[in-house]
Formats: sequence, C-alpha cells, structure tokens
Amino acid sequence: MTSAQPQIDPRDLLAQMHLIRAYEEAIVAGSTAGTVPGTCTSVGQEAAAVGVVNALAADDLILTNHRSAGHLLARGADPGRLLAEVMGRSDGYCGGRSGSLHISVRELGVVLTSTIVGAELALAPGVALAQTMRNQPGIVVCFFGDGAACEGSFHESLNLAALWNLPILYVCENNQWQAFVHRREAMSREHVSSWAQSYGIAASTVDGNDVSAVLAAATNAAAQVRASQRPYLLETWTYRTRGHFEPDDQAYVDPAERAAWLARDPIAMCRDRLVAAGNLSELAATDLATRSRDRIAEALAFAAASPYPAPEALTQHVYA
Repeated sequence: MTSAQPQIDPRDLLAQMHLIRAYEEAIVAGSTAGTVPGTCTSVGQEAAAVGVVNALAADDLILTNHRSAGHLLARGADPGRLLAEVMGRSDGYCGGRSGSLHISVRELGVVLTSTIVGAELALAPGVALAQTMRNQPGIVVCFFGDGAACEGSFHESLNLAALWNLPILYVCENNQWQAFVHRREAMSREHVSSWAQSYGIAASTVDGNDVSAVLAAATNAAAQVRASQRPYLLETWTYRTRGHFEPDDQAYVDPAERAAWLARDPIAMCRDRLVAAGNLSELAATDLATRSRDRIAEALAFAAASPYPAPEALTQHVYA
C-alpha cells in the first residue's frame, strides 16, 4: 500500500465542503424556525471531515461522534435521508429512530454515531479487533473531539490499541471547544497528538482548515495503519465557529478569537486557492455554492414529505 495522495479533483473537495455547509446551515435555520430539532453542527470544520474521509478506502469502517454530518456526507450519504432521520421520519437511515446524534449507515461503513462523549473511542478497539480476527481488509477510523480526549475512555482506547496492535486511525478534530468550555480550561497541554506518543503511537497534527493538507496527512496516516496494522493518531487543528448545540448565542466565546478563525474559513481558503491558481473561475465557484444549496433545498423537501414512523414500528429492531 503506497502513501501517495489519491487523485481527487480539489474542486470535488470544495463541492463536498459546500454541501456540508449548506446542510448545516439548513439545520441552523430549521432549528431557529422550529421546523427541525436542534442539534450539534460542525460549521467551520468541513475541511477536516472532507480531507480525512476522502483518504479512506471503501472497506474502511467509521465510528464518529455528535458532529457527524460532515463525515456522513463526505462518505456519500444522501442528505435527504439524513435530514429525514434528524426530523424523525421513516425515510431516514435509521427509520427516524436515531435523530441526528446516533445515525449509522451500514452500506457506507459507518458503524455508529454516538452523542456520548468518548463512546466511539471505547468501541473502536472492539471493532478493530473483530476486523483483525476475521482477516477483514479495512482499517477502523475513529473521529472524536478534544473534549473526548479528556475522558478516560480516550486513554483506555489508545492503550488497548497499542497493546493489541490494532489497525485504528484515530482522528481528533481539535475544534478548541468542549461544549461550553474552552480547550485551555480543560487540557494540560496544547495538542492531543502528544498524548498518543506517550503510548508509543505515531501521531501528527495538521492544519484542519486546509483541506489539501488534511487529505495528504490522512492519506499518509491511513497508509501507515494499513502497512503496520498499528494505530495512528491524526489531530486536525480547527475551530467550531457555531455554538455547542443549536440554537446557541455563543455568549461565552471570545469575539476576537472567533473572528480570527472566521478569517481562515476552510471553504474560502480552498476556493481562493483554486481561483488564484486558475483552476476555478469566480462564476464556477459561485455555481458550486448555489448547486449545494439547491440540493439541500430538495433534501429538505424530501424529508418534510416523509411520513412519521407507524406506531407498530415502535417494537421493531429492539433487543427485548
């Protein structure tokens, strides 16, 4: 397996980021209007999701957290079915049972989405051990935030993965915020990647707002996991530009810090770079954004037209 970067048109990466942004902006507008339940968004973190997911193979498995829309959409999830799930409709991926915080999409290799902080970390070694014991080719990719890195499950997961030589790519989306608490108030160090190194796990930190840099770093990290069958931790240094849970007035956020990160918006950075290099015209850039909004408008219409689950569906897919 080579660590060469996949041949992906950077305009496709930009289009994916636009789709994620349009989706999340629709969630924000809907929660404000009361037509969509409130949820956690990942506005500002699109490059981290798109860069990592585009470095993966079809047989890789994903475990993710409560800010999962970017991972799911970059993996190819249908935004209409995602929105239907968020709105509790029967055409959602889980029949309206999961809401936005527990979506799984088996056909895309998305094992689970968990709203419990650090839960995906606790489960990742088990999924990777099963892959190893069954001689399955895919690696396991576990997304989590800096808040989860302050949980005991983070350290337990890394310890087991290192001890048992498990093929896990840990991806920490360090967005600087742990719910309503800044990272500096909860972490004893600047970077999560340095914790991984204490377990003998290779790790690196990348500019999480530069989609090309994330893609290159994730491609290299995934290749190392495949070749060594050992864990690797990639930290994407990014920023959550909206609140913890919609709606949220972000009264606790330093306006100057937020403004500095807004000036490094991942979509604008990618677009401006493509335009400056002559790989994208201003008109085409505008068209990408428009098409993404149109697609999400269609997805919203699909979700709104989807029926609620029938009462008899309540007892389906339950353990007892």
